[in-house]
Amino acid sequence: MLTIGIPKEIMHGEARVSATPETVAKFVKDGFRVLLERGAGVGALYSDEEYAKSGAELIDGPREVYERSEIILKVKEPQMNHALATHEVDLMHSGQYLITFIHPASPVNHEMVRRLAERGVIGLTLDGVPRISRAQNLDALTSMSTCAGYKGILMAANDLASFIPMMGTAVGMIPPAKALVIGVGVAGLQALATAKRLGAVTYAADIRPAAVEQAQSLGAKIVELGVPAELAVAEGGYAATLPEHILEGERQRLAEVIKDMDIVFCSALIPGKIAPILITEEMVKQMKPGSVIVDISIDQGGNCAITPAGERKVIHNVVLEGIKNIPGMLPKSSTWMFANNMYNLVKYLVKDGSVHLDMSDEICAKILVTRDGQIVHAGTLEAMGR
Repeated sequence: MLTIGIPKEIMHGEARVSATPETVAKFVKDGFRVLLERGAGVGALYSDEEYAKSGAELIDGPREVYERSEIILKVKEPQMNHALATHEVDLMHSGQYLITFIHPASPVNHEMVRRLAERGVIGLTLDGVPRISRAQNLDALTSMSTCAGYKGILMAANDLASFIPMMGTAVGMIPPAKALVIGVGVAGLQALATAKRLGAVTYAADIRPAAVEQAQSLGAKIVELGVPAELAVAEGGYAATLPEHILEGERQRLAEVIKDMDIVFCSALIPGKIAPILITEEMVKQMKPGSVIVDISIDQGGNCAITPAGERKVIHNVVLEGIKNIPGMLPKSSTWMFANNMYNLVKYLVKDGSVHLDMSDEICAKILVTRDGQIVHAGTLEAMGR
């Protein structure tokens, strides 16, 4: 019987959890033992009693959860546990499987990834799940992107010192806010839809023709980036890595429109790699005082060169949102989606009572980060210069 461990998330402000009472019950029915740290689901409004009724064994602290589990399911990458004065990686053991958002290519996570390898942990990153039809119900990145697109625009609305919709008043007309979405994937499309519902005039920029079409279908005005289609699209329909001179051309075109925007939502990502820098500090300086940049690409380095990782700051009179766990601000909905993705992924990987990683399978190959004491994730090795 395989044991699944569900520790309480320790990142500041993180209210999500990697399993719900519903998915715990399904795991138990499938023959797993589930250990859950007490209080793990409180932030997402799930009580310990609900988990116990579903068959989870409640554990008083994280050490025992990590010690006794073959598979650890987490929401966020391993962090320093200040209460224990121990990093979560140091609570893990050789041969243990870790399934979470590792974001291994991001430079801030490189040391943590090295430590995972040194500990002999088999790290599987959710941001590596390919967007192919048979992986749809495993794809936590898509689920969380939906949450981030919606909530990110609400954060921008809250940061703005002015109305978003056009307002007719007794003293005159106030024009609507302008919102630009850079990177029109799942999060970007949700951001466009949400901004439009709030009454903004929406603009969109993406190098992929299909993404541009989808943005137009939502009524967005398109910012042409001048990137040839043959350079723009990589395997699976994702954006491709572009040479620096092409990126510079993109930045120049964006600079022309960003200075007029009230909201800029950044979600341009390349799977498994560092996010491209599309907004320079000089471009931020040219923006209107009080405008807002919400950079949800920050887990992979960010699309804006000066986005503060994990923080909200006002720089050059522009509000910069670098919050890393925006889906955690919708803990009930995001946890429900995330937990079901996790259940489906574990069910996909476990055959006959053990985890099987078939490296000829695209899903397994794309999510594997560390194995046998080595870092094997291509995007991470590239980012490390190896």
